[in-house]
Amino acid sequence: MRKLFTIFAIGTSMLVLSACNTVKGAGKDVESVGDCADGVKGNC
Repeated sequence: MRKLFTIFAIGTSMLVLSACNTVKGAGKDVESVGDCADGVKGNC
């Protein structure tokens, strides 16, 4: 079970990291999620 979880976690991490080509892009993604949660208009 632990091995399956590890494989799933690594696979998910690879997909998430491949969606953001740069560290700057990853920062923008995280910031936009935070803005959406804060209710900033136009970021959801």
